[in-house]
Amino acid sequence: MNRDLAFARTLADAADRITLGRFRALDLQVDTKPDLSPVSEADRAAEEKVRELVAASGRGESVLGEELGDDGGDAQWIVDPIDGTTNYVRGVPVWATLLALSREGSVSVALVSAPALQRRWWAVRGEGAFADGERCRVSAVARVEDCAVSTTSARRMPDGWRELVQRAWSNRGLGDFWQHCLVAEGSLDIATDGGYMRVWDYSAVQLLVEEAGGRATTFTGEAPTDRCSFVTTNGLLHDEAVSLLGG
Repeated sequence: MNRDLAFARTLADAADRITLGRFRALDLQVDTKPDLSPVSEADRAAEEKVRELVAASGRGESVLGEELGDDGGDAQWIVDPIDGTTNYVRGVPVWATLLALSREGSVSVALVSAPALQRRWWAVRGEGAFADGERCRVSAVARVEDCAVSTTSARRMPDGWRELVQRAWSNRGLGDFWQHCLVAEGSLDIATDGGYMRVWDYSAVQLLVEEAGGRATTFTGEAPTDRCSFVTTNGLLHDEAVSLLGG
């Protein structure tokens, strides 16, 4: 197994033990961050554990995490300890730890672990994408009228989203990491986030989708960037999706 992927699994195993152990706990402590999003004690504890393991590994890497900031350095683990915290604190099982290894600005390994769903996805640059150990690929759907689309929050979407929904064969609000993982699996064809996506929100799923044969950009077709919109597709539908979302 790829050495970096093996370490990503070690980090995910440790985070899973913490997050799953506190999931639906009646005494779970939840605070509100300045951006009004929730953060739980499990978010912080999981990221703290990842940081501890990275520091003790001797690999010479640092951490850029949602809750505890950026340690700096050219080799970093980009960590979202719980993507989907709103779900987590309400007892909805759709949440995950997102891990991506970035060296000199390029992500080479990604792992998404959703323990309450008992599912994992991972990718190594140049080696494909996998869902629970099986190689996964995006769909071959080539018409918007035949596609399945999803968004995290319709309230944050541009006017073009309405046309996309009206034309699509199916539309859902599956949200967060899960919809992008389903694009990589071929179950969805277009997944969107209209809010300000942070680097820890998109780094892992971007590599996953791209290694599965799809594409990931902002709504205007540019490379994904911090505090911007984000769309993943099967590739065949990307240009049309961007023309609607970014127009």
